[in-house]
Amino acid sequence: MIIILSMKSETLTENSLSLEQTLLSGQCFRVSCENKSWTVRSGVDERVRELSVSQDNLTPIIRDSYWSNFFDLQTDYEAMKKYFSEHWETMRTACLYAPGIRILRQDRWEALVCFVVSQNNNIKRIMGIVERLCTRFGKQNPEGVHGFPCARTLADAPLDQLRDCGLGFRDTYIRNTATAVLEGNIDFDFLSTAPIEEARKMLTRTKGIGPKVADCALLFGCHRLDCFPVDVWMKRVMETCFDGQDGTIFGENAGVAQQYLFHWGRTSGILSGANNKKRGEK
Repeated sequence: MIIILSMKSETLTENSLSLEQTLLSGQCFRVSCENKSWTVRSGVDERVRELSVSQDNLTPIIRDSYWSNFFDLQTDYEAMKKYFSEHWETMRTACLYAPGIRILRQDRWEALVCFVVSQNNNIKRIMGIVERLCTRFGKQNPEGVHGFPCARTLADAPLDQLRDCGLGFRDTYIRNTATAVLEGNIDFDFLSTAPIEEARKMLTRTKGIGPKVADCALLFGCHRLDCFPVDVWMKRVMETCFDGQDGTIFGENAGVAQQYLFHWGRTSGILSGANNKKRGEK
């Protein structure tokens, strides 16, 4: 892990942290924006925290230890972007496209469930489902903000009530995941420290957690920067730009490379152009 010590200053550029690029890059789902002010909620039940912040004034993040950690301000992303850019031209393009992306340090349980919900889903719909789960099952903090429901609550929730939140076939997956956590079959401390293959095996033993969901939970919940989730977008990126190689080429911070590539591939339109050229179209 690369550590930077200068983030204690009161300044933080958009290249170091872009709220839009980070919060809309498919990592988290309890986020909204109105009149250039971002609202972020994170945490389980009464421990939930809410942040209101704008890109023009990031002081609430810098000064608060919880949010400073949440946005991973202690990690030197400039050094990682420099390394990626020097070794791969495509990585240079992706880093320049959205230089302010950081990998969030989310609650591990919350992130796991959110990515179980994400299967065969889009970001807008995931956000709606997650918000309904929190409103219906999450306990409130003293300010009246609903936290993410705990494992016991979701394990005991009637399936029809889970389904009413829009989960569809994922209702049993959520219950399976919650039960696995309660029974110790999913151990977050183990996931955070074990060899990555062992961590994957622990997660995928639970029905409803496949390889992509497991890798997303490891990267975005357990902050396993060596993990490289692959979905349809990343398959296209790696096939089009890296001759079909896998994420291990990027080394110990492959997960950071993945997020720059994922956001660039999904939002820039570059892959449509690349695929058209392959088919001989203009």
